Amino acid sequence: MSASFGLYRLQQVDSQIDRSRSRLDAIRKLLENDVELKKALTHFHNAQSANHQAESNLKNAEAEVAAQRIKIEQNEASLYSGNVKSPKELQDLQKDVASLKKHLSTLEERELDAMAVAETAENEFQKAQAEFEVFQARLGDENKKLIEEQGVLLNKMETLVREREAALAPIAMELLSTYEDLRKQKRGVAISEVEEDACTSCGTMLNQSIQQNARSPKQLIHCPSCGRILFVK
Repeated sequence: MSASFGLYRLQQVDSQIDRSRSRLDAIRKLLENDVELKKALTHFHNAQSANHQAESNLKNAEAEVAAQRIKIEQNEASLYSGNVKSPKELQDLQKDVASLKKHLSTLEERELDAMAVAETAENEFQKAQAEFEVFQARLGDENKKLIEEQGVLLNKMETLVREREAALAPIAMELLSTYEDLRKQKRGVAISEVEEDACTSCGTMLNQSIQQNARSPKQLIHCPSCGRILFVK
């Protein structure tokens, strides 16, 4: 058995661990930083806030109109009750009623404007709510799948960690150190298989002497081009 065989088995496990970790990171980011969800939620909250404000403004406008009408009714009641005898007081009451009615017209216009704004805000809120519920339902299915995949990957990671511990056992420390250094330098790929007389990582053609030495049980042979440890099946 070649010196590189144990490292080759270790790399197979490490490559699976790297892929699983990468996918787990991607899933975590998708679950935590969903831009579309934040956008839909912001739109929903803004529409909800605008609707509440429009409803409040309409209620205030309605209350002002109602209060003004009560004032008019009270003044007209005094005007026509017969209790006020003085022409001057009657004239003042008439002026007050006219002024109150004029202001009522202004308040009623404000009420109509508030009603229009409230209706628009209500429609926009209902639209935003419906869109958010549809989006939430779709996203719920997507997130459910992501969470299920996350669970499968976490279980797989536990198995891979145990496999890695088993693969580490027969490897000498100096060989492991060389392997780990190359993993850092070569983007996680320290071992390169030899197929059809070539290094599968860089494509360099390898003579029979190099391939034979790569089968040695005592030493590691590196690719003369990319520097990775060569493994010949």
